[in-house]
Amino acid sequence: MASRPNKIRPIRRPVMNKDKAEFEPCWELLKGALTDIHNKNATDLSFENLYRASYKIVLFRKGHLLYEHVKSFEEAWFRNHVLPAVNSLVSGNLINVALQNSPGTSAHERRETGERFLRGIRNCWDDHNTSMNMVADILMYMERVYVTEAKLPSIFATTIGLFRDYLLRSYVGVSDHALDEPLVIFDLVNAVILDLINMERDGDIIDRNLVRQITAMLESLYETDEELENAKLYLTDFEPRFLEASRTFYQNECEKLLRDGNASTWLRHTQRRLREEQERCDTTLSILTTEKIANVVEQELIVAHLNDFLAMEGSGVRSMIDNDRHEDLSILYQLIARVDKTKAALQASLQTRVMELGLEIENTIKNTDFSAPAVAAGADAEVAAEGGDKAKAQLLNPAAQATAAAIKWVEDVLQLQDKFDKLSSICFSNDLGLQAAVTKSFTEFINMFNRSSEFVSLFIDDSLKRGIRGRSEEDIEAVLQKAIMLLRYLTDRDLFERYYQKHLGRRLLHNKSEMHVEKELVRRMRAELGNHFTLKFEGMFKDIELSKDLAENYRDHVRNLGEGTRIELGIQVLTTNNWPPEILGRQAVTKDGESPPECNWPADIRRLQDSFYNYYQRDRSGRVLTWLATTGTADVKCTFPKIPGKESGPLSKERRYEINVSTYGMVVLELFNDLAEGESLTAEEIQAKTNIPMPDLLRTLASLSLPVKSRVLLKEPQSKNVKPTDRFAFNASFVSKTIKIKAPVVNSTSRVEDPQERKETEKKNEETRAYVIDAALVRIMKQRKELSHVQLTNEVITQLAGRFQPEIPLIKKRIEDLITREYLERVEGDTAAYRYLA
Repeated sequence: MASRPNKIRPIRRPVMNKDKAEFEPCWELLKGALTDIHNKNATDLSFENLYRASYKIVLFRKGHLLYEHVKSFEEAWFRNHVLPAVNSLVSGNLINVALQNSPGTSAHERRETGERFLRGIRNCWDDHNTSMNMVADILMYMERVYVTEAKLPSIFATTIGLFRDYLLRSYVGVSDHALDEPLVIFDLVNAVILDLINMERDGDIIDRNLVRQITAMLESLYETDEELENAKLYLTDFEPRFLEASRTFYQNECEKLLRDGNASTWLRHTQRRLREEQERCDTTLSILTTEKIANVVEQELIVAHLNDFLAMEGSGVRSMIDNDRHEDLSILYQLIARVDKTKAALQASLQTRVMELGLEIENTIKNTDFSAPAVAAGADAEVAAEGGDKAKAQLLNPAAQATAAAIKWVEDVLQLQDKFDKLSSICFSNDLGLQAAVTKSFTEFINMFNRSSEFVSLFIDDSLKRGIRGRSEEDIEAVLQKAIMLLRYLTDRDLFERYYQKHLGRRLLHNKSEMHVEKELVRRMRAELGNHFTLKFEGMFKDIELSKDLAENYRDHVRNLGEGTRIELGIQVLTTNNWPPEILGRQAVTKDGESPPECNWPADIRRLQDSFYNYYQRDRSGRVLTWLATTGTADVKCTFPKIPGKESGPLSKERRYEINVSTYGMVVLELFNDLAEGESLTAEEIQAKTNIPMPDLLRTLASLSLPVKSRVLLKEPQSKNVKPTDRFAFNASFVSKTIKIKAPVVNSTSRVEDPQERKETEKKNEETRAYVIDAALVRIMKQRKELSHVQLTNEVITQLAGRFQPEIPLIKKRIEDLITREYLERVEGDTAAYRYLA
């Protein structure tokens, strides 16, 4: 028979007496322990015995009785021991603070009373919190078994919440204050904290640590024993009151700042308040309130009256910009960025000021006298000297004054641009939105000025012509950047192209700029606006380069032939389509279909022309060359005889000079080689002999007879103007301190157009625009076949926006013209739609 294996049986539980009488001894033990804990006399208590007592009660299924008895004990303790002590701290001054009715009470007295009250609350809280933690440890088994099964709030949450219900929400009873509405302790706590915060805002020193302990207490208490995270007393009760009180405080403060009327003070005050509130939340209140109180300050000190502060006379945005108050503008940017990501108010202020300053530039230019050279420093020296002595140049002629004004206008615009670029970098962190707004305003006011295209081209012409030689690479780069920046602002770029072509042509033909700089600028224009914009400019460069090689090859050809000549030819062959008619001279412009009269060249010049023409036609048969006398120059060697009777001085001997004159000037001077001594010619006689157009002839004679430095001809009568009837004779007594002399070449200088020339330029530009619009219309319709009027108009505007802003009436007129010429037709049944005709 097999033996049974040994089996370990579980220990049987002793049979417990479930009688109610077993509850009382355990509870009495626990009750005494609770009393000792509250009385801070818990050093002799045995945690093991107390834990066992609570364990027995729960084991006897009396957990609910223990739960309720503990709760009742704590309630009674609050009523009998805690609340009276707190009520003793409530004074009349404290009630006045709560009611915001404290006349005659000093800040020091209010602070002392309030902090004494808060210390009492803090001490009660610390005692209660410590006691409830110890009680929770003793009742740990009940918490783990009964409370969990019954799904009740934890004993700690229940007992700690008694502080909320039996202290903070208990009514205040003060016999000498008849209150219209019931006042609870919590109202006093909130009122005292808010009063202390306001005192600190006014510059007083408060016990920050005390306030932080009270707010930490409020963060530890909840509206209910469920202890929901968003139901903290700090969030549900204190914070709304704090934010509302702060709103009122800052509303009043903002109104005071408005009355003071100093935007700079407002900026710094607002910045300081934001910093203070941030620090207060970090050290005194709670980080939960940081964003909310910052929003209150932003709304009341920034948003509510932002426009009023920006518009303040003498200290607003206008004053900040005009006086370069960078620190103020930097603070302003930071404040506005907090409340508006788009910075719309600052954008509007900057745009308004840009427009105002831009119009001021225009008005200043109109009211400035540019007749003095010191004022017109930017004027071309040769234009200034036209018709007068360049050395003395006491007053500028009207053309030079207009040119000086144009250059000054562009310089002032660039100076204004530099100012706002500096503001963007220093104050606005290169904010792209603000940069776009400022750029828009610059574009608007620049294009409101109907001569901006011409003035910008003149400025570039002046910079490249007089300011490049001898300058560093950095300076050249700055000039190029400014040129491209100005070009970006222009909307009528086709008009600028017309002017720039004219000014570039003069610089190239008269060698008044550096070719590599010119090419670099055109390269940047091409990158900015496309190949079509720079096509003619590049053609002009090509002509100059080919002409240089051509002239060198022709000289070699002449030397190889052994043909001696006293005239050296420097030739430039220009392609008509690349160069503007104004540069090519009047001979390049036909009228009524007739060719203009050709100049009667001297015999030596004619032989030289024929020689070059024969050489040129060897490899280029069929090409026609037209000699342009208005664009070239000549170095003429002149010999002035000894003056009879003069025994000393320059006139006592023969003098030889080399005079640089226009091509027409050379033709005129050749006539005086064949005149006998003492003979003279009238302008009309010279014109008959040379066939030079009278306007060009008069300007040529003026350059040879009026300026002292180049007065190789004597004019009768002596006056500042040249007339067709004036007589001219060789000036045998001419003396110069220099061997090489330069007579003013009128056509080599760029100047502002007069009203008639401007009108003619605009007329030509409008004609060109008509052709461009026609091409765009045909190109679009050829691709789309059929479009409505609105769609076609929008596409034309979009395609041509890079060159100019086409006007709607002009587009409509060109559409009608294309319909007449049978490029387009209207769609049957829809007069507002068009169809392309192949």
